[in-house]
This record gives sequence, structure tokens and C-alpha cells, in this order.
Amino acid sequence: MYAIIAFIPIIVTVIVMAGFNWPAKIALPLAWLLTAIVCFAFWKMDLITIAAQTIAGFLNSIDTIVIIFGAILIMNTLKQSGGMSAINKMFTTVSDDPRIQMIIIGFMFGAFIEGAAGFGTPAALAAPLLIGLGFPPLCAAMCGLILNSTPVPYGAVGTPTNTAFNMVSSELAAAGITDTEAWKLGLTKWAAIPSAIICPIIIFVTVLLMVKMYGKDKSTKYAIEVIPYILMSAVAFCVPYLICAAFLGPEFPSLIGALIALVICVVTAKKGILVPKTKFEFPDHSEWDEHWKATTAGEEEDLVDVGMSPVLAWVPYGIIAIILVVTRIPQIGIKGILNVTTAPWAISISHIFGVEVNWAWKWAWNPGVLPFIIVAFIIIPLHKMKGEQVKKAWKTTFSMVGGAAIALLFGIAMVQLFKMSGAAYNNSGMDSMLIVMANGLADLFGSAYIIVAPIIGVIGAFISGSATVSCTLFSTLQYAAAVRLGLPTMLILAMQVMGGAMGNMVCVNNIVSACATCGTVGSEGRLMRSDVIPCLIYAALTVLILGGLILAGYNPIA
Repeated sequence: MYAIIAFIPIIVTVIVMAGFNWPAKIALPLAWLLTAIVCFAFWKMDLITIAAQTIAGFLNSIDTIVIIFGAILIMNTLKQSGGMSAINKMFTTVSDDPRIQMIIIGFMFGAFIEGAAGFGTPAALAAPLLIGLGFPPLCAAMCGLILNSTPVPYGAVGTPTNTAFNMVSSELAAAGITDTEAWKLGLTKWAAIPSAIICPIIIFVTVLLMVKMYGKDKSTKYAIEVIPYILMSAVAFCVPYLICAAFLGPEFPSLIGALIALVICVVTAKKGILVPKTKFEFPDHSEWDEHWKATTAGEEEDLVDVGMSPVLAWVPYGIIAIILVVTRIPQIGIKGILNVTTAPWAISISHIFGVEVNWAWKWAWNPGVLPFIIVAFIIIPLHKMKGEQVKKAWKTTFSMVGGAAIALLFGIAMVQLFKMSGAAYNNSGMDSMLIVMANGLADLFGSAYIIVAPIIGVIGAFISGSATVSCTLFSTLQYAAAVRLGLPTMLILAMQVMGGAMGNMVCVNNIVSACATCGTVGSEGRLMRSDVIPCLIYAALTVLILGGLILAGYNPIA
């Protein structure tokens, strides 16, 4: 009974977002309010504790919001400086085969943008570039969304995976796990291994959908012909992706993997290595179905072109990569200075309204500050930007981040109440709402929970439009359910991270944004139906790989 009551805020969130298309910035404040009411009425929490834990949740969201702000700021600064236009033009001379263009731009360039910025930017940049190369707009939107899956666990320098870890860090401490950095590295690795295995499959599925749905001959042979190039490109991406995940942490896999693979794929494509001899073609524009075409002008990308060289355009990303490597590798020594919870490198609060919260923000360790915001300032003289361009980049960033910030503030505050509603803070003597919910799910699904875990991640991304918000909402729930069932917590949490990533393909927010960007407003339903197929394939393979390991008795932290 109480498990159902605890689920009310989440059920309402799903209904208003999926059923009534409410944006997350409205739905999640409502969900927080319902959670506060449930805490007060059924868990007998006093209003002071509810207020204190809500504020603690707001404070916990600062870390993620600053990362989002910094990542989007870099993107908008490069748009205004002319850097992004130079990068885009670089790709137009690589290959005239749409299959190769899709792999290099849709996947590799999209993966790099995901690793650097995340939060919907890959499809917004890659899809219009594909349209410029002759792709039907609806096809470009489809490819951009499906391919933005494998890189997502490490998007915006690892934000989804870091968020999942941060949400369960207190549970790890309570379980007696002292080496939490090693646990986070293990989570990073076990989200990467199945993602790398699935990577060439999902690229092939995307090519297959493109040639069958949008090809001139609609022949499967055009997908089969490109398998060697798919395998080569997947290996070029996945090898550094896995190495970074295993040894460096969640900040690097997508960023470094895509950067290395981009160079390899561009060189091999230009030299014709493994490129099919026969050329795939779209039908003549006059033969396109009406729903393939742009029905509106699409959103203005606002790319400034100043004739900048590609090398100069890529320099900021090179600086970002160098700063991340230097600050994240322990042997260099900077990590030990910045990654602390003491002043001046961190801001901390121990109590709010007399309630213990022990909050600390390691601002010097936050990649939104270092390197993103710092590099955004470096770009100004580097690219000789004018004051008006800088002002527009910052203004656009604030407007873009506003909605996400509101959603994260209240989403994390809601989860904070879920977690901190236990016996130490309530007068009912019950376990926390989170534990009650997890126990209810565990009892309902039992050993079949390994099938449900990634689907929960998908649902989180579907309703919120973000793998990060999905991990915010459900990581602690997944962890608690795994503990209840005696399942490997790290592997179940890896399923959550991957579920949030694959959910990007079908989430309402991303599909609406992609259609608006590509000018295909009104075709959202068609796009969702085509993207459901690869999403289900991704989910099934995730269960097969990680679920198979769990059924075989493997536990990485046993």
C-alpha cells in the first residue's frame, strides 16, 4: 500500500509528461510538491525537515547545472565565433556516399559533441549538416537521434554516469565501501563494455533503416556492403572508449573515443579504404514522400561564418581535452589538490535549519568551471570575438539552460526527499520512501528485475528528455532494488545508465527538438515509431549481456 503511495509523484510525472506533453520544468516541480505532501501526510516528516532537505536537494543540483551551463556555453561561443561553421564545412569534402557521411557526421561527430556538450546538442548540430549534404530531413532527424545513444553515458564529460554515482554515494558509504572512486570507475567500465559491443550493431541498424526507408532502391544490400567500414569505425571509436572507461573515468570515453575515431574515419574515407564501390543514393528530390521533407524552415542554427581554419576551430576542444587529462590523472598531482571538500577549493554547509545535510560543492573540480567556462573565456581572444558575439553566446546559454535547471532543481530535491524520509527524519517509524518503493518493485518483479532495470532508465529519459535526469530520478531506486534482491548493484546501475542513454532515441523532448531543428514539425509520431525499433534492440542486447552475467553469478565487486 505504502509503496503505491510513494510512487504517486513518479506516476503523475509520467502521465503529465508522456500523456499531456508537459515540459519537465513544470512537471518536476509538481512531482516535488506531491512528494513533500506524501512525506508530511504519510511519513510524518515535519515541515522544517522537508524544507531543509529540499534546499539540500537544490544545492546538490548545482554541480550538474554548472556542467550543463559550461558545456552549452562552449557550444554557443563557438557558434558565434565562427568555429562551429568551420568544423561543419570540414566534413562536406570527406565522402559523397550518404552511408559514410552518416557514420562520420551522424555518429562520430555527434559522439564528440555528446562527449563535450551533451543535452540534445548532437542531433541539433549533426542533423542539419546531413540535410545540407542531401539527406531527407526526416531521415537526418532519425539518424541523429538513434546514433546518439552509445556516447550518452559519458555525455558532457561524463555527467549521466557521474550523476548515477553521486546519487548512490551515500548508500555506498553506508554499505562500508570506502574506495568510492574505484567503484565509480567500475560503474564506468561496466556501462562501457556492453555499449561497445552494441555500438557496431546500432550503427548497422541505423544504416539498414536508412536504406530500407529512404533509399532509391530500398535494398538491404546497401547496408550489408558497408559492414566492413562500420566495423572499422566502431573499433576506432570503441578501443579508446573502453580504455578511457577502464582507466580514466566517465569524463573521457566519448570525448576521446570520438576525437580519435573522427581522424581515422575521415582519413580512411578520403582514401577510399573499406568504402563500398557501389554508391547508395536517395531518390530524386521530386520523388520524396511529403513527410520526408521539411514542412517548416526549421530552427535557425545561427552559425557565424568568418572563414576560420578548421585547425583554429578545433583548438578549444584540444585545450578542453588537455585540461581534463591533466586534472583527472592522479599521478600528475593536480587531482589531489582540486578534488577535495575543503576551502578554498570547495564550498560546504553542514546544517540547514538545524537539520544535518553535510553538503559540499567542489567547484574547482567541476568540469563546468574548469575547463568549460575557463575555455569559453580563452576563445574570446583566440577567435577574436566581438563583444556583441560574446554577449549573444552567454544570453543564449542562459535561456537554454533555464528550463533544464528548473527541472534538475526540483528533480533532485524530490529524490532527496525520497532518500531522506527514513526513520531518522520521520515520526512514522517507516523506512524511507525510496526503500519502500524499491522493496515494492523487487517483490513485484523478483528475478525478472534484470529485464526491468534498463526499461526503468528508458522511461526516465522518455519522460524527462535527459539521461542525466533519468539517473537523477531512478539511480537510488535501482540500487536499493538490487540490494533487496541480492543482485550486483554495479551492474544494475550500469543498466540504469544505459537505459537512460538508449531512451534518448525515443524521448518526447528530443523528438520534438529534432523535428523542429530539421523542419519536419508534424512528423514526430513517424519518427518515434522508427526509433522504437533500435531502442528495443538496444534494450534487449543490454539485458542479454549484463543480465547474462548476473544470471551466471558474476559480481564485479564480490
